This record gives sequence, C-alpha cells and structure tokens, in this order.
Amino acid sequence: MHDLVIRSARVLTARGFGAAAIAISDGVITTIEPVDAVLPARTDITLPAGQVLQPGVVDTHVHVNEPGRTDWEGFASATLAAAAGGVTTIIDMPLNSIPPTTTVAALDLKRQAAAPQATVNVGFWGGAIPANLGALQPLHEAGVFGFKAFLSPSGVDEFPHLSPAELETAAVEIAGFGGLLVVHAEDPAVLDRSENAGGTAYADFVASRPDEAEDAAIARVIDVVRRTGVRAHILHLSSATVLPRLAAARAEGLPITVETCPHYLSFAAEAIADGATAFKCCPPIRDEGNRELLWQGLENGVIDFIASDHSPATRELKLGHGGDFGLAWGGISGLQLSLPAVWTAARDRGLPLDRVLAWMTTATARFAGLDSGAITVGAAADLVAFAPDETFTVSVDALRHKNRVSAFDGATLFGRVHTTWLAGAVIFAADATGASARPPAGQLLRAR
Repeated sequence: MHDLVIRSARVLTARGFGAAAIAISDGVITTIEPVDAVLPARTDITLPAGQVLQPGVVDTHVHVNEPGRTDWEGFASATLAAAAGGVTTIIDMPLNSIPPTTTVAALDLKRQAAAPQATVNVGFWGGAIPANLGALQPLHEAGVFGFKAFLSPSGVDEFPHLSPAELETAAVEIAGFGGLLVVHAEDPAVLDRSENAGGTAYADFVASRPDEAEDAAIARVIDVVRRTGVRAHILHLSSATVLPRLAAARAEGLPITVETCPHYLSFAAEAIADGATAFKCCPPIRDEGNRELLWQGLENGVIDFIASDHSPATRELKLGHGGDFGLAWGGISGLQLSLPAVWTAARDRGLPLDRVLAWMTTATARFAGLDSGAITVGAAADLVAFAPDETFTVSVDALRHKNRVSAFDGATLFGRVHTTWLAGAVIFAADATGASARPPAGQLLRAR
C-alpha cells in the first residue's frame, strides 16, 4: 500500500516527458509505472489535462536575511514564496543577515531560526571574509555548501570583500579541504573608475558597473583556479562579453562553473524606465543583445544553470529614494517567479520545458551535491504540478515575499504552479480555500 500515487499524461523522468504513475511511500518515490498501472494507495491523484508533473526547483542562490534583517525577508516568508513558485529546496546566502554566516556560531543561529519556519528544504552557504581566513574548515565540517566571497564591496559593512591576495589565501585554504569557492565577480578598480553621481537615469547606472568589471574579476578568478586547483563558481553572470573567456577555461579543464539569473534572461536595459529602481541589481541588467548571448551561453553549456539571486529589501530601501539608482538597494525579488519567468522567456525562443527544468532542477541539484531535482526511483518526492500553457499577470500583492516589491510586477507570464509536494506532502496548493494546517517543516540540509 503506497502513501500516494500521482498520475499524469506528462511526467518528466530521465526519458523525457511521458505518461506515468509515480508511487510514493515515506516521502520517497518507490516506483514509476505506466499511467494506468494498478497501484494500491491511500491517495491516488490524476493531474488534469494541461498540468505536467516535474521535479521541484532547486534554487542555490537565495538571500533570506534572517536573523538580523528579518524586516527585509525571513525563513517563513521566503520558504512560503518558494513553495508557491514550485521551489522545494533553497540554499541561503551568508549575507545580508546579521551576523553573516562566517562562523559556526552564526551558522547555528541560522539553523535555529530556519528550523521551526521552513516550508521547503534549506541549506546554507558560508562566507569568506578577511577576518575568518584560516578558520574556514570548521564551517566546512559543519555542513555549509561552500564559501561566498566578494571581490568588490558587498553593500553591507559586516561582509567585507577580499583583496586579490586574500582571494588567493582563501582559495588555497578551501582547496586544501576540498571545498567550493563561490564568487561575486566585479572588479573594484573598474568600479572605482566608472563611478558616477547616480541619479535616475538607468543608462548611467549601467555605465557605473560596466562589462569590464565582470571581465576583469572573472579573469582573476580563473587565474586563481589555475594556480590553486580550487573549485570555483561564478555567481549571477550578467555580462556576455566574458563567455569566450569562460569557455576557454572550461576547455583547459579548469574546475569552474557559472550561473545566471531569471532577470538577466527576462529583461533588457532598453525597456527599463529611468527611475525604475525595482530593476536595480548588481551586476546590472544589460542590453538586449547581451541577453540573447546569455541564452546562447546556456544552450551551448558555457553557463551551467539558473538561480534566482532572490535579494529583497524593504520597500523604503528599494523604492524610497525618488528613483535614484545610486541610493536604492540593489537586488531583485524573484524567488516565487523564477520558474514561470524563465519558462516564459524560453518559450518565446522555442526552447522546450525539459531544457528549462534541466537548468533549474537537475543541474542545480548536481552542483549542490543533492539527491533531488529529478523524478527517479529512490529520490525524495519533491514534485510540482505545473501548467506550462496557463498565463497569469504578476501582482506584487499576490506574492508571498515579506516585502511585495518585484521587477516582474505587471508582467504576463506563462506557467502556473498548481501544487507543490515536499517528500510527498502538499506544501502549496493554488486552489486551497479557507484555513489549512501548517505545512510540514522542510529539512535543514548539510553538504556531504
């Protein structure tokens, strides 16, 4: 007797989309059978026509901000937003919480905050800052998934960036225990040369963080990887000009991976109005030609996957400076919308849903070393019923994020999440009415 059977005319397995029945017991997929197979179960569900059954999204780049800046976001709101967007696992960045996750004690505080609130599974990145170099291994042994470093100022004083010499020191240390270095790659010297007076002109904001800043910083990371052998990952790639450099590093066999984000794949600078600080992020959203080259980078494998870089703040910090890009907080709130946003942009380019899901489920899970992101026997039943042909218009009032601000407000997107299951239990249902019991708690994850 199975706990649950889900049947659908379109289930994404290793063979692609096809009709199947998925049987689940004790939170794990126990068998995959033909859609009409006889499978005794306590609950047997057939998805309506138009809904596909897919793995839950694994989002490896989320800023939850708790503890310390919980008015920006928190584990309760962030993980509810994740579930509503078909995301079943997030990995939390070490800033902008206070304290940042740069010590084992700070990691323990994160876990204490997340444990009673998490609707989805939550893992944690550690941070590499000047003050904790030489003391990173205890965090590694405590289960962080790797170490985030900035090469330029992070925007918060408690998480300073690494100098070139400090980056090398961190890389040697992390390579020594087999860890992973993840990098916000913008060169501070280029940013200093490009600094301007700010203001409401979006073009001026982009000019203050030019392609050259990413190119120079990524060149430095590649050199460090070559010298130290550290595994490194480039976060939120915005500039396509660096793709040939990254392709050459791959051809050389260097252990370096790359992500980009839904906002870089969805928007273009030409369509961003002056004063529209909801679109501010660092590095910035660039022009339409750059966006198309990022899509090419995904298709040809130079870019490995897509993560949200959900980086919320209060409405006042984001919108309260009269449209001045120099003063507004830089970050896009996109966790709940990442799947439909990417699917909408991919659909416009004739790309199939299984390609999108590979970039947001299988590849991200593999990168994090997780046994999730796929519908296969023995995997956790972290699943989503998704209607790829349904459309909806984004309203910030319908979002589960704590501060309902989003660059996607007013956009019409394809793809509606109807149901999200975590370990076989419903954690989100679009058609739920009235009061419901608190969803089952997500698990706190440790890197292996």
